[in-house]
Order: sequence, then C-alpha cells, then structure tokens
Amino acid sequence: MINLTPFKKTQSRVRQMSSKKRGDTDKLVFAPGCALMLYKPELADKIHRLLIKNFGEMDMLLTCCQHNPLLESGSKIINICPGCDKRFRNDYSEITTISLWEILDGSNFFIFPDYSGQYMSIIDACPTRDQDRIHDSIRSLLLKMNIKLLEPKNTRANGTCCGDGSYGEIPTDEVKKLMIQRASEMPVDDVVVYCISCIKSVFNGGKKPQYLMDLLFEEETVPKTYDPDEWHKELTDYVNKH
Repeated sequence: MINLTPFKKTQSRVRQMSSKKRGDTDKLVFAPGCALMLYKPELADKIHRLLIKNFGEMDMLLTCCQHNPLLESGSKIINICPGCDKRFRNDYSEITTISLWEILDGSNFFIFPDYSGQYMSIIDACPTRDQDRIHDSIRSLLLKMNIKLLEPKNTRANGTCCGDGSYGEIPTDEVKKLMIQRASEMPVDDVVVYCISCIKSVFNGGKKPQYLMDLLFEEETVPKTYDPDEWHKELTDYVNKH
C-alpha cells in the first residue's frame, strides 16, 4: 500500500495553481521535451490542451532544456522529461519546475484508465534518482490506474541505469549489453518507463516498455527508432535545432 501522505503538499500546490488568475506572478509554461516531440508530438498537444483547460492559457516551451529558455523570472515549468526536470531544477535559478506526474497525481480533473490489476515492473529514470516526489507520484498514478507494481530489486534511488546513460562513453555493443542486463532484472515483461530513451533500452533488452504517458492515454508504446546510434543522432539533430 502506498502512503499518500507525501502527496498532500503536491495536491495543495496543484489546487493553488488551478485557482490562479491570469496576471498572477507565476507564469505557467508547459515543456514537453525534445524526446516526446520526436516520439509522439500529438500526445504533447493533447496534454497541453488539458493543462490549458484546467489552469488557463500557457505557452508550450520547445526550446531544449540544454539551452537557456529565456523565461521571465518566476516562471514555473511543467515538465515531462526527467532530464528536463533535472536541468530546470539545477541550471536556471530564476524559474521553478514541477513534473506533469505530480500535477496529475494532485489533480481531480484527470480520468484514469483501469488496467484491471495488470502486473508491471518499473525503471526509474537516472536524472530523477534523488527525487522521491517523482517516484512517489508515479507510483500513485499507477495505483490509480489499477496497475499492480512489482518492483525490481534495484529501484528508486538505488535503481540501475537502463543502459542508455552510458552511450558515448563505451562502445555501442557494450551499451546494448547493459540494456539486456538491466531488462533481465525486471520480474515481469511489461516495464513502466517515464523516459523516452528508456523505451528504447527496455525494447533492446527484450522486454515490453510501457511509457507512462501512453498508459495514461491508453495508447500503445512503440519503440520507433531504437538502435542507440540512430536514436542519439536523431535526438542530437533535434536538440541542435531547438
């Protein structure tokens, strides 16, 4: 059973956000992240519309988090990508950020699908390894979707990297071996991920990735470009243009 006490603060923040009127100090901005825009931009549009409906007008930030977003001081970014969450937290002191997972977990407007007690495991993204708020929110969302979670031995703050984090540091063949090794730690074939690169890693490792955004909107998770060299070239090209 998940202890829901830590989520009360998030729920309070979400209520405060939803009660804000235009012209308030905090300027909400939605950042889908480069990887999601490559994966399923239509999902980014869908969640953007949902946020506007419930929190009022907000821009969609398409500038990569590796580049200064040049937002006005006091802006709050709603992020999806774990890498974005880390960079917005650490690199830009004039803005704040909150994950979409925290928003949805603290909301009362989202209708969660029912997965009828299906068993899944999970890989926590490396950039959020020290962020219990994200780990807790995601597990709460899975509970709300009636997904029974079987944690791997190495999880949360002690989670093993999916393998993609070593790309560029070791030969690609060795990266693929790490992906297989990490996937082998999963107690069931279906593996929840909330990082697009983790989709590729889990697929390369021989398991079935279940991207959290896809689960929320009852869509199939597809690996698309999954070869590490091809994926990182595609991602780098996109980042350089944004």
